[in-house]
Amino acid sequence: MKKKSRLIKHQLTLLALLQLLATTIYAQQELPLYSGAIPNSTGYPVKEIIYTKADGTPLAFVKVSVPQLKVYLPENKDSKHTGLIIIPGGGYRGLAWASEGTRIAEAFVKQGIACFVLKYRLPDDSVMKDKRIGPLQDAQQAIRTVRMNAGKWNVDPDKVGVIGYSAGGHLASALGTHYNRSCIDNPEKISLRPDFMILVYPVISMKEGLTHAGSRTSLLGEHPTAEDVQQFSSEDQVDEKTPPAYLTQAEDDSIVSIENSIAFYQALARKGVPAEMHLYAKGNHGFTQRLPEQDWLGPMLHWMRQLGY
Repeated sequence: MKKKSRLIKHQLTLLALLQLLATTIYAQQELPLYSGAIPNSTGYPVKEIIYTKADGTPLAFVKVSVPQLKVYLPENKDSKHTGLIIIPGGGYRGLAWASEGTRIAEAFVKQGIACFVLKYRLPDDSVMKDKRIGPLQDAQQAIRTVRMNAGKWNVDPDKVGVIGYSAGGHLASALGTHYNRSCIDNPEKISLRPDFMILVYPVISMKEGLTHAGSRTSLLGEHPTAEDVQQFSSEDQVDEKTPPAYLTQAEDDSIVSIENSIAFYQALARKGVPAEMHLYAKGNHGFTQRLPEQDWLGPMLHWMRQLGY
């Protein structure tokens, strides 16, 4: 009788644990970014390289030529959610998929924010007719997709933002500053402007002495024109309608100069765009990857709440 009682107790405990897990597992799906032909593609096949954990979970991607969107939806369907497009970094040569993508989505979705991790094409002359605009096309298509599916995904189309890390921060800032320049077919005239930007140790500029050289070379080539440098330096593209921005970086960043964040913050301030910047004395590049989740997530959420997101 005692054995039976213990067995029932264990079963009830297991059931309770399963119910608890059920509340923290969020709807996920992966979908192709384009339903038809990929724009700006040469059609040349490139084999994607995936780095994984022992259990097969993707850690990073290289040679991405087929873009996708990974969707994380909160369980609560009682109200419209803020949407957040997440853009991992990797110097425009790879994607830090786990540390700057899926981990970020898992943190934000627990806060009731719908998340969309962008697996964007990496610049490559062999697979793109114009590699300069390939990543921006995918970022624009991502925000178009989220707004087109806002009803299905229970997202408020007027509360869709972007968060980008390192070179992904450059792409996020380009999305926020090139919103009037559509690089994709957009017959519905859906707004390509994010409502807010979160830029984490971002590459901002393409200018010599300020840029991250590897990111610039990957995106613009070895000898970019002065026009390309100016066009893809986000600090030079800010106007009064640029979305509000939150920037964060460590002062001892040895990969991307902190002057990138400062230049963008100053450009926003000159145009009267709301901005907040958090600078840390220590932490180097990628510091949010090494901090406990709440240390970096808390300030971001506080800023978002202040803006009504």
